Amino acid sequence: MCGYVRNFCGELCIVSDEMLDHPEIARRLRVEIARRRMSRQALADMAKLSLSTLEKALAGSRPFTLATVVRLEDALELKLRRAPAPRSAASADLAPESMGSYARAAVQWIEGDYLTLRPSFGEVDRIYAYRTRIAWDEGKGHLIFAESDRLDDVFSQSGFVSMPNLSGHTYLVTSESGQFRLVMLGRATRERRMFGLLSTLMVGAGSQLIPVSCPIAYVPIEPGVVPEFGLIRAGEPQEAPYRDILGKALSDDFCRLRG
Repeated sequence: MCGYVRNFCGELCIVSDEMLDHPEIARRLRVEIARRRMSRQALADMAKLSLSTLEKALAGSRPFTLATVVRLEDALELKLRRAPAPRSAASADLAPESMGSYARAAVQWIEGDYLTLRPSFGEVDRIYAYRTRIAWDEGKGHLIFAESDRLDDVFSQSGFVSMPNLSGHTYLVTSESGQFRLVMLGRATRERRMFGLLSTLMVGAGSQLIPVSCPIAYVPIEPGVVPEFGLIRAGEPQEAPYRDILGKALSDDFCRLRG
């Protein structure tokens, strides 16, 4: 099941099963809760989820998101997602040609957690900050990304990473039923920071869907550092440094907006 819903910041987001077996995940979670003699509140706290989110997912009244499942897996140290079909040993460390045929060893530098910054679509002059994790998927044999620590966590995006040699750019792609959300990033700086352009859909008047693009920045999160996430308002301590970072997408010519 997939669909499109307006999120907290006005962006039209893809809601997808992400190949998750929701009933099976709920069943396994109930078994683990009983086996470990823990409360649902304790599990929610461990996974940094609200109890309401966990209760609704276990009851089947809302789907599990990929970000939620990843948090639960980390908390329980238990794999909940279905294993994809295995690839041959020869191709396991080489991404498909459609994603740039990049070798795993050549892209290890990009793996990790990133503070992600972009303008808010719903609030003027505010910056939206959240986490993006880029990692190698052993079963699929290519890089994937997943967003988390969003105020609207249920709408967190995830997808695959394309890195063709021809342009030297990095593409973070969400693709569902022919609909796409695209992040196009220029070459990383010495600090592994990446800047570029986000293109997506947002809800306009009524049910009208409007293409929208904006600058976006990815800053590696150092171990032990907990960045400020959420809507960053003018005058808040992180507003000036975040705005300075995001501004480099345009000022340093990583992307251009024409009109």
